[in-house]
Amino acid sequence: MALALFDLDNTLLDGDSDYAWGQFLVERGIVDGQAYEAANQRFYDLYKQGQLDIYEFARFAFTPLKENDYEQLLAWRQEFVAEKITPIMLEKGRDTIAAHAERGDTVIIITATNSFVTQPIATAFGVKHLIATVPEMREGRFTGEIDGTPCFREGKVQRLQQWLEQHDMDLSGSTFYSDSHNDLPLLEQVDNPVAVDADEPLVATANHRNWPIISFR
Repeated sequence: MALALFDLDNTLLDGDSDYAWGQFLVERGIVDGQAYEAANQRFYDLYKQGQLDIYEFARFAFTPLKENDYEQLLAWRQEFVAEKITPIMLEKGRDTIAAHAERGDTVIIITATNSFVTQPIATAFGVKHLIATVPEMREGRFTGEIDGTPCFREGKVQRLQQWLEQHDMDLSGSTFYSDSHNDLPLLEQVDNPVAVDADEPLVATANHRNWPIISFR
């Protein structure tokens, strides 16, 4: 039984769930619109450039989690998934997940976006296993900090290795689908790296290394 690993944002989704969550908060008036939107865009641009400080971004992104009650956050998240995520879930992504599941592969979504935002998205894709950046929670409230290793760049490799050890599995026959050069550390670890609707740096690497380049759009 092999692993089928999927990045989430701009791979299974025609968009970025972290960025979309920020836009949702702005539209709802939950955060200061102009300042939050500007910061959200700045961090997104840094991510695309491969220059994102994940800890700095997490403190920014987790502030609304820290400042609001958990039950209220759950209500907002339900609205967010319905309004912002369901319309951008890619059918070819769903089909590829289903094909791996039918072969008996273990399907995992592995994403830098935090688990609070992404857990219901993984469920909507029918994926049981999610590896994501975890927001720290104490006494029923988020603290605004990351719990453990962030699931980003080399951190994705570390988090996956922890998961493999817990489940007594390895990367034999594994496949990883991603759009981003930020995922090169993990793409280099799997047997079957696949570039999906990839950014320019990943396309260049995929061409150089003869990796498949496909589209879910």
